[in-house]
Amino acid sequence: MSDTTEKTQAPSNREAALTGLYDDIHKGNMFPFWATSADVAHDEVKQLMATTKAVPYVWKYTEIEPLLQRAAKLITMDDSERRSLILVNPGLAPKRASVSTMYTAYRLNDPNEIMPPHKHSPSAIRFGLTGEGNFTGVDGENITFGPGDMVLTPNDTWHNHGTVGDEPAVNLSVLDLPLVETLHAVHFDHRYTEIENGKEVEKKVQTARYAEDYSQAIYGNGGMMPRFADHRRNGGFSSPMYVYRWSAMEELLDRHKDADGDPHEGIVIDYTDPTTGGPVFKTINFYVQMLRPGERTLPQRETASLLLAPFRGKGYSIIDGDRHNWDQFDTIAIPGGCWVEHVNESPNEPVIFFGATDAPTQKALLLYKRWGRNQAGDLLRLA
Repeated sequence: MSDTTEKTQAPSNREAALTGLYDDIHKGNMFPFWATSADVAHDEVKQLMATTKAVPYVWKYTEIEPLLQRAAKLITMDDSERRSLILVNPGLAPKRASVSTMYTAYRLNDPNEIMPPHKHSPSAIRFGLTGEGNFTGVDGENITFGPGDMVLTPNDTWHNHGTVGDEPAVNLSVLDLPLVETLHAVHFDHRYTEIENGKEVEKKVQTARYAEDYSQAIYGNGGMMPRFADHRRNGGFSSPMYVYRWSAMEELLDRHKDADGDPHEGIVIDYTDPTTGGPVFKTINFYVQMLRPGERTLPQRETASLLLAPFRGKGYSIIDGDRHNWDQFDTIAIPGGCWVEHVNESPNEPVIFFGATDAPTQKALLLYKRWGRNQAGDLLRLA
């Protein structure tokens, strides 16, 4: 058969041949990528873009807290060394991810309940919500923290969690585990050892090697850094400041409460590595965002995915045109690419968010972009 005959064969024969071709390609675990028009039966571009995606979502603390209380009664430390609730985005289920690169989890510890040490390749933080006795031991620094304090547990750093004192405590965790999992780089280690008298001995509790106020004593004054300290704790994989106290953040917010701020974000303060001025982790970073009484942000869209937890106040967000109400200690998932506006309806009280972003990864890969709209609705390139 000549080339001319093949090209002019009946359309039905061509469709049958194409169907057979596509069937054989898919059976071989391959994907065809040559379609140039959306009017063909196999629109490969549309299929390529139709991957599983996170969706905007709000998890309500009023639903989470009773589940934590029930779990505390039923799951003891003899059953498990962890007792956390991971927030799973409905668009990504069953993958353990709140947005594509991060997950949030809530942890409740009963009084005087301390877990054994472990470490893992994902980087994590703990943010105190309730109780003054939240505890995390990180690389030999014992840290007791309360509401608004943020504690780092960096990549491959031994740490253990719990509560000290006679009242239960709840904290919020954020991990980059979904990102690390995508890169096939997840590992955990639960066999903690120390060298005693020249021998390796397994331990259930880390021996303290730093004073309990070490992070604040060394890094608590911005713009001043003691030269004698080791600023590459645990290999320099993250900020060497392992606890960021709420008292310092609150003072900074109060100092700037009357500033103009950013019309698309209000007042935002990033947590930074005091030795570099950059993010606390290479993959994800954290910030606090304040909306003054009655403040409404202008629409903004960015490629980074965000997780927001209202630490104080309540209000609502417009995400891709839909209203999402939120209250204290909820968690809001804002996938990358969504248009978002935040509204504080209170005439008297500010809204304060604790936020997490995967922008550091995107910026390192030159993928980060940010847009906004002004009052007239004009599109602006912000970053």
